[in-house]
Amino acid sequence: MQEFDLLVVGGGPGGYVAAIRAAQRGLSVGVVEKEKAGGVCLNWGCIPTKAMLRSAEVYETVLHAADFGINVEGVSVDYDAITRRKDGVVKGLTDGVAGLLKTNGVTLIDGHARFTGATTADVYATGESPIGAGGPRYAAEPEGAQPIEQVSARDVIIATGSVPVQLPLPGADLPGVITSDGAFGLTEIPKRIAVIGGSAVGAEWASLFNTLGSEVSIIEMQSSLVPAEDAEIGKALGRSFGKAGINVVTGASVTGIEQTSTGLQVGLDGAGSGPIEADVVLVGVGRKPNTAQLDLDEAGVRTDERGFVQVDAQLRTNVEHVHAIGDVTGKALLAHVASHQGVVAAETIAGHSAHIDYGVIPAATFTHPEVASVGLTEAQAKEAGHEIVVGKMPFAALGRAKSYGDTDGFMKIVAGAQHGEVLGVHVIGPSASDLITEGALAMTLEATLDELADTIHAHPTLGEIGMEGAMVALGLPIHVAPPKKR
Repeated sequence: MQEFDLLVVGGGPGGYVAAIRAAQRGLSVGVVEKEKAGGVCLNWGCIPTKAMLRSAEVYETVLHAADFGINVEGVSVDYDAITRRKDGVVKGLTDGVAGLLKTNGVTLIDGHARFTGATTADVYATGESPIGAGGPRYAAEPEGAQPIEQVSARDVIIATGSVPVQLPLPGADLPGVITSDGAFGLTEIPKRIAVIGGSAVGAEWASLFNTLGSEVSIIEMQSSLVPAEDAEIGKALGRSFGKAGINVVTGASVTGIEQTSTGLQVGLDGAGSGPIEADVVLVGVGRKPNTAQLDLDEAGVRTDERGFVQVDAQLRTNVEHVHAIGDVTGKALLAHVASHQGVVAAETIAGHSAHIDYGVIPAATFTHPEVASVGLTEAQAKEAGHEIVVGKMPFAALGRAKSYGDTDGFMKIVAGAQHGEVLGVHVIGPSASDLITEGALAMTLEATLDELADTIHAHPTLGEIGMEGAMVALGLPIHVAPPKKR
């Protein structure tokens, strides 16, 4: 039996970060990972989708090269080359994570862990499975298999992440119906694809395949896309998608999927329109905790009714010496949240203090245009009882956006009316995912509109939008017309 100070079950963006930090604090650390280091984020989520979206962005730029005085002929998409590039990017990063673990003295154990007690586990060999509608990507050990390793530790961190939700829809098991994981198994660009779910996952895949030439429909049950975002942002994204040729259907639920002589048919209820025809249907409606094969009962770890592991502010579970981080906790299913939770859990186990502020979590959706946010939406701020002011600055008023040729979108700052404290920042437009960091930092430092407006921003940059947006909220705009007096 291998023994460690800390055993981390899962080597994703939460698990490997926790392992490295704990090792830096002098603990002996083992990580059990059944896939490649990096977890869902590096292998099946954040990184591969962004690599493919970058290819789509380059293609779109070349298609519009004439707008910049550059003439290009014979432009085409090589989907095999796109996926090969994506695989290369993923391999480079996963190999890098494995190298970081080794450099920091962390023992990486290849296999699937099942708890045999609070701080003990058996590790089984796993076999790779073909990518199907919803996985699993790696098969569980066969019945009667014997463990290849037994491990124990003084402390344990559960960091097994999440898996796509499969809707209990009639026809959900038909050929051609896939999840976001299954999308990576596509060998060619679908001629027609219907995406069920308009949140970040579904919206990104819809944006990708639309750019690459698919006929795309996206279906969202709520009244606007990316429903977790500020309502104005969701509506703006819907308009941009519509202009790009995507069939956006909101306020509709899917009743089922049927096989027809020409492909698949998605039935709708409440959309005011007929069914949608497609060759591929991608279900991107959310994720659930990946705990089904951990034998958590053997550890005594408590979960809620949805299966998420319950934790306190320091990521401790109800069982002493057992922590949980990342998607499996259900706090915020984002890689950067998992990483920060990993640091907090590792520091706590090593006897140091650390904390995470769930009120300041930036989120980004890598569509075109990009969407990003942090803090309260306008509606949430009002519901919380805040008297607010709002500053909205369009990218079209920025010299950098004009010269860059990408002016679609805006930044919206929500702030307290009396003191000007920043309560939330919401962006749709170029480089939104990078620009949102200023909003997160402003909230962390309890910055005000005056402080944002007084901070000199480099010109010409997209980043000026934060300063300009603050000026709008203060009623002192420079580069847009002043608000109309009522």
